[in-house]
Parts: sequence; structure tokens; C-alpha cells
Amino acid sequence: MSRTVALLVIGAGAFALVATANAGGYRYGVSDQAFYVPAVLAAGDPALFPRDRELLATQTGFMASDDMLAAVARLAGGNLPAVFLTAYVVTLAALFGAAVMFARRLGLSWWATTAAIALLTLRHRIAKTGANTLEGYFHPRQLAFAIGVSAWVLLLHGRPGWAMAATAAAGLVHPTTAIWFGVTLVVAMAIRYPRARSGIAAAIAASAIVAGWMLTAGPMAGRLARMDEAWLAVLAGKDYLFPADWPAYAWLTNLAYPVIVALVFRTRQRLGVARTGERGLVWGLMALVAMFLASVPLTGMHIAFAVQMQVNRIFWLLDFVVAIYLAWWLTSRPSAGRRTAAAVALVVIGLAVGRGAYLLTVTHAERQLVQAGLPDTPWIDAMRWVRSQPAGWHVLADPEHGWRYGISVRVAAERDTVVETSKDTAMAMYDRGIAMRVAERLTSLAGLGERSADDLRALGSRYDVDVAVLEHRRPVDLPVLFRNSQFVVYDLR
Repeated sequence: MSRTVALLVIGAGAFALVATANAGGYRYGVSDQAFYVPAVLAAGDPALFPRDRELLATQTGFMASDDMLAAVARLAGGNLPAVFLTAYVVTLAALFGAAVMFARRLGLSWWATTAAIALLTLRHRIAKTGANTLEGYFHPRQLAFAIGVSAWVLLLHGRPGWAMAATAAAGLVHPTTAIWFGVTLVVAMAIRYPRARSGIAAAIAASAIVAGWMLTAGPMAGRLARMDEAWLAVLAGKDYLFPADWPAYAWLTNLAYPVIVALVFRTRQRLGVARTGERGLVWGLMALVAMFLASVPLTGMHIAFAVQMQVNRIFWLLDFVVAIYLAWWLTSRPSAGRRTAAAVALVVIGLAVGRGAYLLTVTHAERQLVQAGLPDTPWIDAMRWVRSQPAGWHVLADPEHGWRYGISVRVAAERDTVVETSKDTAMAMYDRGIAMRVAERLTSLAGLGERSADDLRALGSRYDVDVAVLEHRRPVDLPVLFRNSQFVVYDLR
């Protein structure tokens, strides 16, 4: 193994460790995995989630990652936590490799590249987008992003066909993330290859026709309708979906990205260090900003498709390029020598390592660096018991259980649940019928922990529930199937 390869392997490992620490540690089954884990489980076992498949299908119908991960899980003997942890490591390795190649292709020195990689470990939320630059769990969006950056690298290498193939691969993993990379590539290709513009224009026109059919008569018909007040009420906690209502800081922060990209690129042009194809990518990023601005009045009118596309997440791509450009600007200007570049890189590394250590030892002192499976808590203990029961069981629990106890019923028990506030309201964005289902159930389950036995029986009959999982607060006159230090499983059959 050459010295460079050895250093890259060590660097990838260090990147993964520091990135994980800055995400507050790796945890299986949390946050958006309240959807992705059940989606994979459902793809692998038709007996699971007979009632919630319609809910899950609001997203699974437009992605292939659930089927791919289910196939991998079968090969792994059904060990889904191991599959997700492996996918997480692969994602970080892919992001590291793509970022290094992108930085080097733009002419960054090794010290500048090191600084850029260290900056990328500083996980943060893109203002009012609902997206983080990194996650402390496997998310298909992150893998699609890494593949998308690889597509940029291929374009800079003068391989547009391979770049589009990589973008298509990203689309199998997470379609909307791939769309944003596809836009930048199309614009970049049109600028770099003038002779191909007529073909690109024809491809865009054909794509527009297909998209028009899908939205008017195809599988996405009806998504050009306006969301009514009842639908919007379910999304009340998702304020990032409507940029017209953003506070000033979100506008200033996000619109600073294209300004920084433009200024740094202009400096690189003036110094004669801009690379072939870089201008096209910059214009591709500006096209994304234009798309976002065009979407603002549409989301303001509550057009369903515009809201569902979440165009505001294009700022994630600009955030990445800004990190690379800032690393170059801090270390590679004519006034910055090798010692300055090394000092900047070491300072950023120190910042990243220190921040990660603080998050794990102070902010989230209760967490491990890696929690590969479900935690050992009373909630998980109760869920394991439920999981040992028939696959068709329907569970009634506090609608806020995913937030209160960290892991949703669908992940921990692998069973249908009446409603789970956090993810169900997010999935309600894609279908009005689902939104009305979620709204009705949230209303019906209000104050669940204080309900009488008769009320619980009525809810059980209404939603065809088998068991209720409630905290010990007061005695409830129902048959007890399981009990631990915090939870009781009541029989509602």
C-alpha cells in the first residue's frame, strides 16, 4: 500500500469518527429512521405493517432504497441494525472520498483539502430546511448526496456520461436529492459543451413532457392542487416548508451561500486557478437558487407539489461548495504560504475534534459514540415483548412516543401503531387522505395517558387495536399482559 493510500484510509477513519462525534454519536432507529426502518422491514416481510403500509407508501412508492436494503438484510440474516450501521459507514466513506476528489480536482493543496474535510465534519442544520449536513444515523439522503458529489467530480474530469449515470444511481437511493445534482449537471454540461446544447434542450423538453404527464394524468396526478386549511393544519409544525414565512435570519443565511460562491469563484478566475468545468458547476448552483426563488410563490400558494419537493434543500449543495471554497480561500491565497495552510488545517481539525468531544461528554453525556442497536430501556423492554407477539398486532401508545422515548413503535416493536406524531405528520405532506387520517387520530388520542378503561376500550374497537402500552401513572381496569418498571401492556382485544 502506497503512503498516499495509507494516509487516505487513515483520513477516512478519522473523518468518520469526528463526523459521528459532531452528530452526537451514531444511534440506530432514531429520527427519520422512524420511517426508513419500517419501510425496509415492510419490503422484506409482507406480513408486517398490514395497516400502516398505505402510510409508508406515501414515500416508498418513489424510492428503491427500501427494497435494496431489504435484500441486503436478507443476505445478512435479517440483522437490520448491522445493515444500517454498515450503510452509515459506507456513506461516510463515500462522502469522504467524493469530497477529497472534488477538492483536489479544484486544485486545493493537501493541507487545504484537509481543512475542507475537517469543515465538513462540523454537522449543522441548513437554516429552515429541515435538513442537516450530517446525521448520526444512516439516511439514504446522505448516501445520495455523496454519490451526487462524485457525479460533480466525474463532470470535472470530462466524463459527462458517467456523471449522469452516477446521478441516476443517486436517484435510486433518494430521488429529490438526485434531482438537485441533476440540475447542476445539466447546466454545467450546457456551458462546458456548447455543441451539446440542442440535445440537452431536447432532453429537458422530453423530461418536462413526462413530468407534466405524471402530474396531470400519471402516478402523481392531483399534486398540483392547493393544500386546504385542514391539510395545512397537520403540517403546522413544519414551518420550514414555507419560505415566504421564514424569519429574516434564514433568508440572510441561505442567500449568503450563492454570494460567497460567486465571490470566491470570481477570485479564483482572477488568479487563474479556476478549473475546466468549474464555471458550469457554479452556474448550475445559481440555477438551483433561481429554482428556489421561483418555488417561493408556489409554496406560498400552498401548491402541493411545490411544497412536497422541498426545494429549499438545494442550499445543502451550496453549503458543501462553500466549505470547499472557504478552505481554499483560507489556505491557498497568494499571501498564504505552506505554514499558514498547515496552521489553518490544524486549527479547523482542533475545532472539529473539540466540538465533537464536547457534544459527547457534555451536551449528550448519556450517549455512546456508537449505539449499534436499540438501547436497553424500559420502553424498549416493553417493545421487545410486543415484537414477540403476532405480526399483525396493532399498538396504541402515546402519539408522542417517538419523541418521548427515543424510538418509535414501528422500529422497536416492528408493529403497526395508531399514530406517531413526528413522522406521521411529515409523511402527511405527501397525501391529503393520510393527513386527514393523522389529524383525526391525533385528536382522538389527545390526553391518552389519562383515559379511563372504557375510553381505551372504545379506542381499541375504533381502530382495531390489540394492546395499549402506557406508563405507570394510575391503575387502569384492563387485563395486563406485560409490566416492567415504567410501562404496562394492556389487552384491548
